[in-house]
Amino acid sequence: MKDLFSVDGKVVIVTGGSRGIGEMIAAGFLANGAKVYITSRKAEVCNATAERLQQEYGGECVSIPADMSTLAGIEGFCSEFRQHEDHLDVLINNAGVAWGAPLEEFPETGWDKVMNTNVKGPFFLIQKLLPELKKNASHETPTHIVNVGSIDGIKTPIFDNFSYGPSKAAIHHLTRVLAAHLIKRHIVVNGIAPGPFPTYMLSTGVGGGGDTDNTDWDAVGRGNPRGRVGTAEDIAGLAIFLSSRACGFTIGDIITCDGGSVVS
Repeated sequence: MKDLFSVDGKVVIVTGGSRGIGEMIAAGFLANGAKVYITSRKAEVCNATAERLQQEYGGECVSIPADMSTLAGIEGFCSEFRQHEDHLDVLINNAGVAWGAPLEEFPETGWDKVMNTNVKGPFFLIQKLLPELKKNASHETPTHIVNVGSIDGIKTPIFDNFSYGPSKAAIHHLTRVLAAHLIKRHIVVNGIAPGPFPTYMLSTGVGGGGDTDNTDWDAVGRGNPRGRVGTAEDIAGLAIFLSSRACGFTIGDIITCDGGSVVS
């Protein structure tokens, strides 16, 4: 019963790991002894985050910039990852985008960008990394996939981001579908539906313009049943649970991490 939540020595990929929730999750894994690969579209930002996280939390954090909305980007990332590792213990599909516009003006580009990044990307990344995920997977020590959705895929979003909620509902159901298939291969698949966290994406929606340092997060938190927004410990703790021995019998679930928003 000891070390139920240990991720020490595990090889982990966190997509969209250069900022926001992805950065928080990557930090949690590094602080607990995992080797972490992060990716995002902007190479300079991804490289800088990997260096900063490694200095702050120790361990090894490797940056592999890539566009996870295209098959070419996914294949390029996988090719580079294979230059470093022959197996993968944990895949965190966190990369995501949103697009806001009034209903009458909502563009096809906004629909396609969100669906490609939030739904198509995770599916094909899982597909391409199956050999590495299966390499060390066994009945006693399965490997783990965690797909990051959103409470906007459970309840109706408050913003005019018409493709975002449906894309997150899709990744929630894709999680269940893949969980049923992959558990037979000793790969455990679950999902997280975050609520309000101090991220660039939410800052743009609440009037902060993407400036996370100067957004009034206390004001945002007062509108949450918990009385605050989420912290790095909240989201990293849940991701670590879903990637550890503690999660050996929880399959295909979508767990909210939202301070009580959905149930309230």
